[in-house]
Amino acid sequence: MNYELLLREHSLKATPQRVGILSLMQTSGHLDVEELFTEIKKQFSTISLATLYKNINAMMEKGLLTEIKIPNQKSKYEIAKAPHIHLLCQECNEFIDLKLDIGCLVDEAAKESHYRLKESSIVLSGVCEKCQAK
Repeated sequence: MNYELLLREHSLKATPQRVGILSLMQTSGHLDVEELFTEIKKQFSTISLATLYKNINAMMEKGLLTEIKIPNQKSKYEIAKAPHIHLLCQECNEFIDLKLDIGCLVDEAAKESHYRLKESSIVLSGVCEKCQAK
């Protein structure tokens, strides 16, 4: 993935730190700020937590990153993609994407509530197959 081009397409300057953040997000999928800070410090030892937050917020404002709010846990971030469901294992904390079309659910919710919905985030939690086998 060409991160410089992706940043420019979202009207953002392609700084080395932003490229590093996107690379980590692409590799890891979902990271909270602490996980991202630990990893990005390996590449950019002088980066501050404030700078990391500033970059995350800038990329979120431009629609490049999405925040996933997880009940009773820290928010995670991912590179924005088509709406989908997230699955969280309550035992091992595995956190994965489930590519289901949630458009019908969003449409039905808007119809029932008369809300003009702008965004959706669905996190389902349970026990993954590996943990069930233990």
